[in-house]
Amino acid sequence: MCGIAGIFTYHDAAPPLDRDQLRSIRDHMAARGPDGSGEWYSPDNRVGLAHRRLSIIDLSDRAAQPMASADGQLVVSFNGEIYNYRALKKHLEARGRVFRTESDTEVLLHLYAEKGEAMLGELRGMFAFALWDACKQTLLLARDPFGIKPLYYADDGRTFRLASQVKALLAGGQINTAPEPAGHAGFFLWGSVPEPWTLYRGIRNLPAGHLLRVTQKGAAGQPIPYCLIADILRDAADNPATGSRAEALEVFAEAFRDSIRAHRIADVPVGLFLSAGLDSAMIATLATAGGDRPHSMTLAFAEYADTGNDEAPLAELLAAKLGTRHATIMVRQGDFAEDREKLLAAMDQPSIDGVNTWFVSRAAASQGFKVALSGLGGDELLASYPSFAELPRITQLAGCFSAMPGLGRAIRKFSAPLVGRHTSPKYAGLLEYGATLGGAYLLRRGLYLPWELPRVLDPEMARQGLQDLQTVEHLNGTAHRSPLAAHQLRLSVSALEMSWYMRNQLLRDTDWSSMAQSLEVRVPFLDIPLLKAMAPWFATHPGISKPEIAAAMAPQLPAALINKPKTGFVVPVRDWLISDQGSQAARGMRAWAQYIYKRNGCANPDG
Repeated sequence: MCGIAGIFTYHDAAPPLDRDQLRSIRDHMAARGPDGSGEWYSPDNRVGLAHRRLSIIDLSDRAAQPMASADGQLVVSFNGEIYNYRALKKHLEARGRVFRTESDTEVLLHLYAEKGEAMLGELRGMFAFALWDACKQTLLLARDPFGIKPLYYADDGRTFRLASQVKALLAGGQINTAPEPAGHAGFFLWGSVPEPWTLYRGIRNLPAGHLLRVTQKGAAGQPIPYCLIADILRDAADNPATGSRAEALEVFAEAFRDSIRAHRIADVPVGLFLSAGLDSAMIATLATAGGDRPHSMTLAFAEYADTGNDEAPLAELLAAKLGTRHATIMVRQGDFAEDREKLLAAMDQPSIDGVNTWFVSRAAASQGFKVALSGLGGDELLASYPSFAELPRITQLAGCFSAMPGLGRAIRKFSAPLVGRHTSPKYAGLLEYGATLGGAYLLRRGLYLPWELPRVLDPEMARQGLQDLQTVEHLNGTAHRSPLAAHQLRLSVSALEMSWYMRNQLLRDTDWSSMAQSLEVRVPFLDIPLLKAMAPWFATHPGISKPEIAAAMAPQLPAALINKPKTGFVVPVRDWLISDQGSQAARGMRAWAQYIYKRNGCANPDG
């Protein structure tokens, strides 16, 4: 787990590569890689790659980055982990490849030398990398299919820059920082900035599951998809598995055990985030099945002591049962006040979430964790969000208006002022948006709705941003088709949750908040082999629930945990805001969004 950076002065009119600028970009990400730093420059000084290292696999200096191939023709700067690197290495050695390290980074170089861009289909892991191919005079950028690891770039028509963080690119200078309407509008729609946008016209986010080639003519077109989660889920819906419910549960158990084994590969200890939820409980149970006693950690909040939101008692019960070396870390309002400025400085793009992962990561780092397994992705894969039941109900209710979109819009314009005074403004948009799965998802997950944006942004910026975003069209593209058969709905909602909320908010927040603490967070539920194994069975047996899966996969789990009602991992941010900001915070997460937006240096007339 690391921070990567690069500069390619590809145009003849580009100024010389500024090495100090590259170092500034790299060293802004020092927390991502406190164990070492490196840089590499091409002989003609047109290409530079840089790296900050958090040593997890092959701790020796031989595995330092940027790493070059033996012949010097390939150089890579890589962030992430390739969990199947040992199997890939064995195959490459059988073909005569000679390795100098025990690292997964070197596997990338040899695999690319063998297969070129097709190597991406063989990687199991979380990754973002930049690889220079001197023979082709091409810089290749790639990002993992789930979007676990970030990668941002800026291209001004002469010079191409890349980094693991937006703020790192800004620290290097020479970036067009004019406001990007789609990024600003997207933040208020969702509470996070949807890829590929950022707040800045000059910076883009490489979409998950995409690659980008940069040559001496610049970026060769738009990013190219090589593996899309929504496509995997669509294919599963079209090709259901054949077999009984019991057979499905057997497949799930074996596939998840395999994912846990893969995600525990490291040359340093791998700890566990342990809550009162089934996701982390399943991970902990399988991680200790061989008699291992990893460290585990639970975050507790003073405000939630002795309430249903208190994670600690059940987590401690499970830790004792499994024999993990457990710690419970208490967080109080004073900790939020003390950490708020650090948190906001670390927040790479504005987000209304992330406070929870900040404190979990801070607590884990205080316990000496360098790597931790998280249950993130379990709700999306195992269909335990309320959205899996709510979205079909919304589309069924509003479906009769699908042939009359103008009528739904007219009703919304008439009813919005009345509805907004007494209840959520989302009810006004039910008939306009609720007839399609994508529109219903916007109603379910949206922070503000499109017609509200001119009140919180400059109206022209809101108009242009919404036009560029084409949000409902892209959401419906993720869901793929409408109407949907019953067996397809579950997988379509999974596609929406994984491709939008999880990717743009949960994973991004986990990255910046954990890396600020020099902590690597791994997510075993987000594994391509696991997804491909389980998804066709969900098409066959869409009613299989998470408690049913947990009981089959880990029968030793306490009944109190398996039967516990779904509650998400919550943080008392609203209460802390009310204390800090008075009645203004009574608007809940919208007030927090306004606060975050202003702290990112954005003018906001409604603030």
